[in-house]
Amino acid sequence: MAAFQAPSSISSSSSTFLVHNGFSLRSSKICPPRSRTWVLKCVAAPPNSETAHKTKVSRNENMAKLQAGYLFPEIARRRSAHLLKYPDAKVISLGIGDTTEPIPDVITSAMAWRSRALSTIEGYSGYGAEQGEQKLRAAIASTYYGDLGIEEADIFVSDGAKCDISRLQMLFGSNVTMAVQDPSYPAYVDSSVIMGQTGEYYNDIKKYGNIEYMRCTPENGFFPNLSTTSKTDIIFFCSPNNPTGSTASRDQLTQLVQFARESGSIIVYDSAYAMYISDDSPRSIFEIPGAKEVAIETSSFSKYAGFTGVRLGWTVVPKELLFSNGFPVAKDFNRIVCTCFNGASNISQAGGLACLSPDGLKAMGDVINFYKENTAIIVDTFTSLGFNVYGGKNAPYVWVHFPGRSSWDVFAEILEKTHLVTTPGSGFGPGGEGFIRVSAFGHRENVLEACKRLKQLYK
Repeated sequence: MAAFQAPSSISSSSSTFLVHNGFSLRSSKICPPRSRTWVLKCVAAPPNSETAHKTKVSRNENMAKLQAGYLFPEIARRRSAHLLKYPDAKVISLGIGDTTEPIPDVITSAMAWRSRALSTIEGYSGYGAEQGEQKLRAAIASTYYGDLGIEEADIFVSDGAKCDISRLQMLFGSNVTMAVQDPSYPAYVDSSVIMGQTGEYYNDIKKYGNIEYMRCTPENGFFPNLSTTSKTDIIFFCSPNNPTGSTASRDQLTQLVQFARESGSIIVYDSAYAMYISDDSPRSIFEIPGAKEVAIETSSFSKYAGFTGVRLGWTVVPKELLFSNGFPVAKDFNRIVCTCFNGASNISQAGGLACLSPDGLKAMGDVINFYKENTAIIVDTFTSLGFNVYGGKNAPYVWVHFPGRSSWDVFAEILEKTHLVTTPGSGFGPGGEGFIRVSAFGHRENVLEACKRLKQLYK
C-alpha cells in the first residue's frame, strides 16, 4: 500500500510548482483539508477466483504465517477510518516514529549542491561503489568508531537500517535460529518469518515457534535474563530500545557479548537511536571488549538528521567476525550487497557527509535536543496522571503502562476520545501487551495540544 498524506500547509514555492504543472490548488481532490489524511491503495481489485487465470507458481508459504498487516500500516488504516468517522477532527500522531522537524540547512545545502552538480559534465556521477563512497565510510568510522578499531572497510553504507535488516536475514538464510527482545521492533520477527526461520504462529501465546523471545520488563530493567535464555544463532538487540526507550548499561552489554561468545552466536545490534543517549551508556556494541568477534551493528541517519524520507544508513561488519568454518562474514555480506543493491543515492550520501561535519553534528544535536524536550513534556504529562512511565531519557519514545488492559483497546480509546494516534504495545510482541508507545516526534504545538487532551481524558 502506498500512502499519500497532504502536508498541513503548502509553501509558496510548492504552490508555484503545482500551478505551473497544471494542478489546481482550489481542487479539494488535489489539496484536501488540513485535518484529513488521504490514503491511496496501490492494489488491484481481487479477481473472481473462479474465472481468473492462475499461474502454477505456489505462494511463499511463509508469507501466510505473517499476522494481519504490518503494525504501522494497520495503524494508518485505523487512523484513516477514524478520519472518515470524524472528518473535521484535528488528528495528532504520536504513533509512528517519523520525524517532523526540517532537515538543517547545512545538510540540505550539501544535497542541493550535489544535485545541481549532476547537471554538469564535471559533477555527474553514475553508479557508485555498492559499499558507499569512501569519504562517507571514512567519516562514519572516525566519527562514531574512532577509537574502537572499526575501519572504513568494515562499514557498508545503505538506504537505511530497516533495509539492512532484511539483507542480513538473506545473509543468514533460513536454517538459523534467532532471538529477539520482547518487545522489539517488528521488522526483526517479520523478516525472520518471511525467510522461513520460524515455525507456526501460536495465537494463544502470540508467539512464533522457533524464535526465542527474550522477555524485557520493568521488573528486569528491560534486560533479558540470559541465564534462562536458550542459545540461538542470531540475537537481535536494540539499544536504546524501540519501543521501550530503555538503554542497556555497559555491564549488561558485557554480559550479552560474553553470552554470545559462549553460545557461538552473532549479535545484530541496532543502534539507530544512539545519539539520543545522554548518560554514560554505550553508544556502540563495539565499546565492549570482544564484540568485534561476535557482533554486527546497524544504524541510520533517519532519527538523527530527519532522513526518514532521504534514506541513508550503514551497517558495520568487522573483519574479525567469522562463520563457523572460518570464512569472514563481511565477505558474504559484501556479496549480498553487490547482488541486491547498487549503492545509496549519491545525493543522500552528500547529505550524510554534511551530517558528519562539525556544523552538521551540531545541527543534528540541536534537532535531537528538541525531540528530547518533547519527550520530557510527554513523560511529565503521564507521570502527573499517575501512570508508570518508562523510557524517555535516552530515546524519543515513552513506554506507558496500562495494567490489565489490552493495548489495542487503549489505542482505540485514546484515538476515539482525544483524536490522538499512539502505538499499541502488543504490536511489538507479546511482552508489549498492556503498554502503549508514545513518540516524541512532533511539532511542539502538537505535542502540547496532545498532552492537554490526555490530561482531560485521564484527569
